[in-house]
Amino acid sequence: MIKTSNLSKVYRTEEVETTALNQVNIEIKEGEFVAIMGPSGCGKSTLLNIVGLLDNPSDGEFHFVEHEVSKYSERQRADLRKANIGFVFQSFNLIDELTVFENIELPLIYLKVPGAERRKRVEEVMDQMQIRHREKHFPQQLSGGQQQRVAVARAVVASPKLILADEPTGNLDSTHGQEVMNLLSGLNDAGTTIVMVTHSPSDADYAHRIIHLFDGQVVTENVKEKALI
Repeated sequence: MIKTSNLSKVYRTEEVETTALNQVNIEIKEGEFVAIMGPSGCGKSTLLNIVGLLDNPSDGEFHFVEHEVSKYSERQRADLRKANIGFVFQSFNLIDELTVFENIELPLIYLKVPGAERRKRVEEVMDQMQIRHREKHFPQQLSGGQQQRVAVARAVVASPKLILADEPTGNLDSTHGQEVMNLLSGLNDAGTTIVMVTHSPSDADYAHRIIHLFDGQVVTENVKEKALI
């Protein structure tokens, strides 16, 4: 599903050149659950942005679902992203002025899904995430754990091939964090590919494989024993 070849990202200003990624080579197969770990500033978020088609690399190749996308325009990336990728962020990124239902519905509106089908799919995913009773509430009326459930529901409502999770439990206590990780693990068991950036060893323990970055490079990859069973 995802393959990078000598992927690099360099940020330049008039005075400074910063290498965020330096010839990164990774491959992620459909159905995997992969965690990306490393210290702050190692390139994790940059890599996630490129994998999520939010940014282009400076050099190298990036294959996503059989497309070589490293030179795609923003419009091309957006079209491919909307149809294939769901995002879960540490800060939830819900829209305060929209209800739970409306927040979850938003990706389907962008995809121009008809109204009746939108309602059916939103109700199904709210049931799956056990937040149907909150559909008319606004984000600020919810606990952190409930907000992240809404964010996960929004990420999966369009049935994406890939979910990208950026520190998905970073703003949650341990109990709610474990609930969110169980949700992501269940989605992976059902066939969704998940790539997660995390500082948490306990969150990474849910993954099949852990990629460690340091100074913009892959330094180690660990395959979990449970992935080999």
